[in-house]
Amino acid sequence: MKGYLTSITLAFFTLSLTSCFFGKNKGLPDDGQLQVNGVAPLGSPSMTTPYTMKYIKPGSFHMGPSDEDISFSFSNRNRIVAIPGFWMDATEITNNHYRQFVNWVRDSLAFKATSPAGINDPIDTTKVNWAKVATYKYDQKHLDSLKGLTYEHPFTKRLAIDPDNLIYKVRYFDLAAAAKAKKGDSRSADKIKDYVVPVYPDTLVWIRDFSYAYNEPLTKLYYAHPAYGNYPVVGVNWKQAVAFCHWRTHRQNAYLEKKKMAVEGDFRLPTEAEWEYAARGGRTNSMFPWGSPYLRNKKGCLMANFKPGRGVYSEDGAHYTVRADAYWQNDFGLYNMSGNVAEWTSSYYSDANYDLMADLSPDVKIEAGDNDPVPMKKKVIRGGSWKDVGSALQVSARAFEYQDTAKSYIGFRTVIDLAPRITRKYLKIQ
Repeated sequence: MKGYLTSITLAFFTLSLTSCFFGKNKGLPDDGQLQVNGVAPLGSPSMTTPYTMKYIKPGSFHMGPSDEDISFSFSNRNRIVAIPGFWMDATEITNNHYRQFVNWVRDSLAFKATSPAGINDPIDTTKVNWAKVATYKYDQKHLDSLKGLTYEHPFTKRLAIDPDNLIYKVRYFDLAAAAKAKKGDSRSADKIKDYVVPVYPDTLVWIRDFSYAYNEPLTKLYYAHPAYGNYPVVGVNWKQAVAFCHWRTHRQNAYLEKKKMAVEGDFRLPTEAEWEYAARGGRTNSMFPWGSPYLRNKKGCLMANFKPGRGVYSEDGAHYTVRADAYWQNDFGLYNMSGNVAEWTSSYYSDANYDLMADLSPDVKIEAGDNDPVPMKKKVIRGGSWKDVGSALQVSARAFEYQDTAKSYIGFRTVIDLAPRITRKYLKIQ
């Protein structure tokens, strides 16, 4: 019957198993007894330490306020939770990092646009001829052939890539939905989720976020000028940040499969609990990532980029954002876990989160679609930003923004779960 081994197949499988494990492996006794030697999955050990990331060791900490609840919101009561180890970006994702993603989307769509079927060619991105794409110059002659990807610039009247046409399709298997499904139904097609995301950052947030203010230079230059290349990307909403994570996973696993290596975990946004644990840097009761209860060090220097006093923005060394690797690292080697830009997490925001979460790897998630009620689209943001006062920089401070909203003061960083082989030396396991 289909789905089962027949007796002939089973006999052949047994013979093959015997010859593989006993006939070819030297040093194993052929005494007629089945030796349980184990079978490794396909693929050799794969990646080494992730580039630009730091290992966050597993542990427990007091999640919640380390000081008085200034707003009396009672939405983050202190409790002990346990977090497994993971890897986190040492800095926020920068303009240069995010531009690599946008350019990849542009190049893959340009390859489709020049194919016989045009921009709607369903070709898999793994089959894109990247050697050919590398020859694209995106001059007027080349842009003329990219129908469906360009528009006529209203001032220059010349063709240019239309940012609104840079679309990335997120496609994933919903494990949470599969876990809730009935037995035998966990692989049905409705567990596969997909949606499309325009990936170009919203550069107009610098004007939109501040009424009666002159921020036009940042709208024109912040994402486009090389001087801001190592500054944190902003104007990226939650769905765009998730799309970046999917793209980074796709790029990693495509390389590992090409090299016949084992694929690794997915890049993703940190949960709210993971973010706070990483921000504390192993100091379970500290108010700030640097451990001190004060915003200045003993020399009087401000420890982060925020809004000092009543609006002396430049006192900390910056009027707006700073480089993603500015100021000092915390004890986990992470930069700017407080200040600079607030950061998206994967968690759904609710005042009741702390009452609902488990004490082991706590998290609350809601997969909100475009047509779902607005309150379902709340996502936790953490860390405070360059435009916030000092109390927002506390590692326990919580805020939210809607998943389809971009701001000039919200960015993100990614995390990844890797097999113990890579983390063994960090845990001193033999």
